[in-house]
Amino acid sequence: MAHQAGGQRSVPRPVPESLEAQAYLHDYAAYLEAVPFPSVVLDHRWDVVLSNDAFASLFREVGPHPTALPGDNFLRFVLFHPDAPSVLGDHEAGWCLPMLARFAAAVERHGHDHGLQAIRREIAQDPIMEAAYRHGLPHWIRAVGEEAVEHDGAVRSLLHPDPRWGATECRIVDDTPRTLHDMGYTRLTMVLRTSRPAPVPRRTRAARRTASHLSVVPAPEA
Repeated sequence: MAHQAGGQRSVPRPVPESLEAQAYLHDYAAYLEAVPFPSVVLDHRWDVVLSNDAFASLFREVGPHPTALPGDNFLRFVLFHPDAPSVLGDHEAGWCLPMLARFAAAVERHGHDHGLQAIRREIAQDPIMEAAYRHGLPHWIRAVGEEAVEHDGAVRSLLHPDPRWGATECRIVDDTPRTLHDMGYTRLTMVLRTSRPAPVPRRTRAARRTASHLSVVPAPEA
């Protein structure tokens, strides 16, 4: 069965019309559950179609949010959930900016998609994030290179709530089979690494909720 952080749902979302595709996703969910690392299947809007227990465990301490739970839409979680930095280490450079770059590319390909446009409106409502998206992001891509935007092979920091992992790193592996690709889905697996970086202090929830989303572009002066 498909899972989301904080609970379980009995069917994948969204469900394809084809019965054959539904059967494939049902069986793929069982396969996904056998993977020991956090693994998730996303559509082109970053809506979560399937995820496993390891993915739910990674985000088990994330608080409630009306639109940005990690088991609902992973992009919204990265960009908008105040608890995201408590799990995603080096949150801005390691997660936000690469995801913003991928989002910008998706908007170019699917400009009339209502779901993507809704996310774009949310970005526009945050002055710091809008400045980062429109002005900071192009500078960042030029500085770090296009390869930093790619998910597959990227090594990123995590703060796992399980003390057996704690502050660690993961390698993002894009292992999307052809059938999922033909459905318009992408599968990403976070392969947790046993060699760990120096511990990163956890910020309190109160501190996270008052922090700006991004700092790549300075906040406008009052």
